[in-house]
Amino acid sequence: MASDRTTEIVVIRHAPALTGGRLAGRRDVPADCTDSAAFRAQAAALGAFDRVLTSPALRCRQTAAHLWPDAAEFPTDPRLWEQDYGAWEGQPYADLPDWGAISAQELARHAPPGGESFAAQCARTHAALEDLCTDPRTRGARIALVAHAGTARAALSLALGRVEAGLAFRIDPLASTQILALPDGWAVGWVNRAPR
Repeated sequence: MASDRTTEIVVIRHAPALTGGRLAGRRDVPADCTDSAAFRAQAAALGAFDRVLTSPALRCRQTAAHLWPDAAEFPTDPRLWEQDYGAWEGQPYADLPDWGAISAQELARHAPPGGESFAAQCARTHAALEDLCTDPRTRGARIALVAHAGTARAALSLALGRVEAGLAFRIDPLASTQILALPDGWAVGWVNRAPR
């Protein structure tokens, strides 16, 4: 990293996705934004940000609009999209293949047919995070990213220095995860902080 200032990045997972019991990585499904108290609590707990970006997904844009209802529309970055599950998109969870026991390294490298691996998702997400920390407009800023569980896990994998390490974390809907870009590397601030 070329920065000499700390950049704070808070990844907020979208509100519960209305998936109909089917896998939705790149499927553009809406979010359940009916829990107004949870949105108010999370917005109050998180405080102000210098910049807010979202995944292009409808569920993320809806979540950002409910977190900050007085703000204008937020810019999107396609690199923040959830993992592309290819042929598995839209499949009932019960119909997804069972791989048996595989290592975290194997899981991170496995790509569904026509989709991408978690490692590939990390590559594009890491590039977006690095850009935020080196861009003079955002270096040293407090930045919120309204995105996906996979985006938060990719951010954690960057901070921990191992792609597969991000797969160990649970990321709940509307929970936040903080990483810090320090002058000498990355650090994890908190993980999966729910609205209070």
